[in-house]
Amino acid sequence: MASSTNPTVDAAPPAGRGAHIAPEDHIPFGQKVAYGLGMLGNQMFPAALGVFMVVLVQGLGFDPFLWGVLFFAPRLLDAFTDPFMGFITDNTRSRWGRRRPWIFVGAIITGLSFVFMWQLYETNSLAYNFTYFLIGSFAFYIGITIFSTPYVAMGYEMSRDFHERTRVMATAQWIGQWAWVIVPWFWPLMYDQDLFASPAAAARELAIWVGLGCMALALVPAFFVRSPSTADAEHLHELTLENMGKNVKTLLQGFREAFGCAPFRRLCAATFLVFNAFNVVAAFSFFIIVYHMFGGDADGAGNWTAWFGTGSALATTFLVIPIITFLSERLGKRRTFLISQAISVVGYALFWLTFRPGQPLLMLAPLPLFSFGIGGLFTLMTSMTADVCDLDELNTGERREGTFAAIYWWMVKFGLAFAGALSGLILGLVGFVPDAATQPPGAVTGLRLAYSLVPASGALLAIWVMRGYDITEARANEIRAALEARRGTLPVG
Repeated sequence: MASSTNPTVDAAPPAGRGAHIAPEDHIPFGQKVAYGLGMLGNQMFPAALGVFMVVLVQGLGFDPFLWGVLFFAPRLLDAFTDPFMGFITDNTRSRWGRRRPWIFVGAIITGLSFVFMWQLYETNSLAYNFTYFLIGSFAFYIGITIFSTPYVAMGYEMSRDFHERTRVMATAQWIGQWAWVIVPWFWPLMYDQDLFASPAAAARELAIWVGLGCMALALVPAFFVRSPSTADAEHLHELTLENMGKNVKTLLQGFREAFGCAPFRRLCAATFLVFNAFNVVAAFSFFIIVYHMFGGDADGAGNWTAWFGTGSALATTFLVIPIITFLSERLGKRRTFLISQAISVVGYALFWLTFRPGQPLLMLAPLPLFSFGIGGLFTLMTSMTADVCDLDELNTGERREGTFAAIYWWMVKFGLAFAGALSGLILGLVGFVPDAATQPPGAVTGLRLAYSLVPASGALLAIWVMRGYDITEARANEIRAALEARRGTLPVG
């Protein structure tokens, strides 16, 4: 399978900082940008969704339990469809390659369903809006699976060079971070009564722009990222109804082999801990700013909710990603990950001190430190997963970027389902009351405690998990040399 999807090279690159990149491994800047524009669409969808979801509570009267269900159920479905999509994209025969046809189809489904699911009206019953949104969410997350699994796999296979992989992912993350710069400004837009009659009306209109705009961005890699044809590829499994039973068995075997890879288990566990601990409390920043900083006055909070999200994204874009890329080439990916998460813990802790009524500028101070958590996570983890794909090929003879992408994002999305349910549970436990002018005593304090403690705990546990990750640059180069020797592109002995 490998020979049909990736070019071979004459020699493995030498280990060490500043090693020469073979021409076959160098990715032109235009290709990196084309892939990165897909990342902007990929990140705009969840970024916008995180803002819009608050409308269900603040504008449409959903209680925390229903809010938690809407977080949990569609993401749970999404998590279980990812593995099948991974197997399908790994074994797709097409003149456009294994990934591009599915990216094209998934981008269209995702964009249109996002528009559809936010056409909610206050005049409808709560039961109707809940059912309508749930059905739309299922369609949206099926589309996300069809798009994102081959899209992520495409990134894994763009280069075989240890450091060029990080540069590809850093470029994509840099472009993708602009989603988090733009989307926080939806907060003041949605609550501007001169622009929209209500937050729900704002969500209905903005969803059209977001859905169609993100669909266009997500289509860019389908059209412009080069992928070799797999129309005549050998060793791919036949995707037919007659082979369904055999393919499911092969899929399950592939999962067992992937989870049997210790470095990959560490990547999945660390991502689960960092990303999903963050997402448990991500929406709480809006409630803390409005109710703690501004006494429940959403209009008075003005643009501060937007500046909070934008400040974090700008710090990630212009500070975290460049530093992570620089350190990774000098200290290695594992050490850089450990450093980035340790820095983020300091940022999480400082939020307890800097969310102060009357001093909104102070809450921006921890953002550069806080941003190392998520910014460092995905810049490094996606590159490290590509290294693991090489190890898997060495062990099994299979090239399965789609399967590894599916499993990795299965962990992320299953965790998001868990995080959404836990988020709603925390809101209920602290006594948060939707749409209230003021909150009961202790409710906002509980949210503030969770905002610092939950993500800090996830980062510390991830540091502990990643201490034993052992694919260094030297080890990665050894694996690559062995693979090239097996393929017959290097002299053996």
